[in-house]
Order: sequence, then structure tokens, then C-alpha cells
Amino acid sequence: MDLETLSARLAELQAAGLEAIASATDPASLEAVQVAYLGRRGELKTLLGGIGGLPAEDRPRVGAIGNRVREALEAALQGRQAELDSAALEARLAHEAVDVTLPGRPFRRGSLHPLIETNREIARIFGQFGFVVYEGPEVETDVRNFQALNIPPDHPARDLWDTLYTDVPGHLLRTHTSPGQIHVMQQTAPPIRALLPGRCFRYEAVDASHGFEFFQVEGLMVDEGTTMADLRGLLDAFAHAMFGRARPTRFRPGYYPFTEPSVAFDVQCVVCDGAGCPSCKRTGWMTILGAGMVHPVVLRNGGLDPERYQGFAFGLGTDRIAILRYGINDIRMFLENDLRFLEQF
Repeated sequence: MDLETLSARLAELQAAGLEAIASATDPASLEAVQVAYLGRRGELKTLLGGIGGLPAEDRPRVGAIGNRVREALEAALQGRQAELDSAALEARLAHEAVDVTLPGRPFRRGSLHPLIETNREIARIFGQFGFVVYEGPEVETDVRNFQALNIPPDHPARDLWDTLYTDVPGHLLRTHTSPGQIHVMQQTAPPIRALLPGRCFRYEAVDASHGFEFFQVEGLMVDEGTTMADLRGLLDAFAHAMFGRARPTRFRPGYYPFTEPSVAFDVQCVVCDGAGCPSCKRTGWMTILGAGMVHPVVLRNGGLDPERYQGFAFGLGTDRIAILRYGINDIRMFLENDLRFLEQF
């Protein structure tokens, strides 16, 4: 093959390649054209293989022509690839077009759980008296849950707080939020005004008024000269804020190992207004919390001097308060995740 013939065939190859590139309608067909003309076994490679039969002085000229053909085809391939990409993007945008003038899809609006709402209301009321919310661990040591609260291993009161134990020796699911008293006293210097809400666990037979899992809020105030009168005034203010200013209240003697003296705090039944009904066991009163002056042993275990500081503590059941607020007759409904019940709040 002479120089003139090879040059003519290269020109024909370029023209055919450019036409094939322009005719490609998708990336797959364009890639097939590239392989056919510029691949390792493509037409350009095969045609340039005939350079060896030319005279030495003609070979550089044919090589230069071959390079120009390659560059022209590669430029055409890049241009066509850009055209196909642009067309594909436009088609995708047209397919996925969104009419921004249409109204959006409404999202279902959730609501807070009644126990969470009740906890927030309790924190809001006591916050007006300077109480700060703290959090304590749900897995406690036997020392903080019992012993530091004046309940030694052989104390009969442990039967009232039978609980669930973990695989780690000496650790259990807390039976009340009272261990938070020890945490706060060991970490905070008086004056202390602490509120400790949280989940508690006990080994209980589940019924309409009892559960093995429930919520409590612990309150603690420690300062110099704190008295029962301060406790009574605080609890009266809380009851009136939660249930109405006209709601009567009363103190009754009670017993808790970690307070001395101890009291039960009652409000007039919110169901029957004191007339007597099944909800209040015909007494006209409902107990909403237990309280008392912090026992000197507990103050010492918290790292405080009972000769200098006095304090009071109270523990109320969030579930009980929520039952009274909303007129609910079964404590189990709080944890059943029934939307028919929860959506009412």
C-alpha cells in the first residue's frame, strides 16, 4: 500500500467515524463506536499497521495524518458524550419535575406523652421555688438504693421495695428516685433545691393501680434552719397549683426509713370532692406523695453535717398525679402505646 492510498483510506475512516459518532443515540452505542474505531483492535489501529510497508521517508507523514484522525475522533466522541449527558439530565429533570405551587403533604402532628407533660408541669411549679432538675441513673448500687438511705440489708422495709437485680453483683434497677438524694448531696454543696424525675422498677403484681415500671419525682431541699413548716408550705403551694387553689390538703403521720419525722400528704379527692367514692376508698382523700425531714444518717451518708444542715425530701408518683389530672382509671394505659389513648393528649 502506497502513501496516497493509505492517506485516502485514513480520510475515509475519519469521515465514517465522525458520522457514526453523530448517529450514536445513547452512551452504549457511543462506546461501541469508540471501540470499533479507536480500540486496541479498532480500524485506526489496523490501518496504521500498514505503515511498515511504506518507504522510510513516508512513514512520518502517515503517522502525522493518523494522529490528526485520532484527535478528530476523540474530540467528536467527547462532544457527543457531553450532548448525550445533557440530554439525559434534561430528560431526568423533566421526569422528576415538582410543581412547587402545589400544597405540601401534611405530616401527622404528634403530642407529648401524658407522663412527660405531667413531669414538665411538676418541674415548672417547683422551678418557681428555685428547684433545679437533676437526672440519676436507673441502674443503682445496693448501697445508694438502700444502705445509704438508712435501709440496711436486714431491714424489713426492703420487702416493700423488692426489685429487679442485674448480673453485676450489688447492682439493681432502682426502686425509687430517692438514691438521687445521695448523688446530689455528694456532688452539690448546700443550699440544695433538687428535683429528680425518673423511671423506677419494683417486683409488683400488675393491676389497674400497680405496675412493675412507673415514674417518680424526688424533691430535696437542704439548708441551714430548714423546718417542717417549709415543707408544708411548699407542698400546699404545689397542690394548689396542680389541682386548684380551693383544693384542701392535709398531713398524716407516715413512715419512711430515710426521713424522720415522716408524713403522707393528701389532697381532697378530685373525683368526688370529698364525698367519698371508690377512687378514694370512700375516705374523701387521696395520697399524692410521701415526705419528711431527711434522716441525720442520710445526711451523713451524703457527706453533710446534720448538726449544721437540715433538709426535707418528698417523693411523688408521676403516674398518680397524671391519673388525677386527666381522670384515668388504669395505670397500665400509660405504657401500652395505644394511639387511641395517647392521641387524646
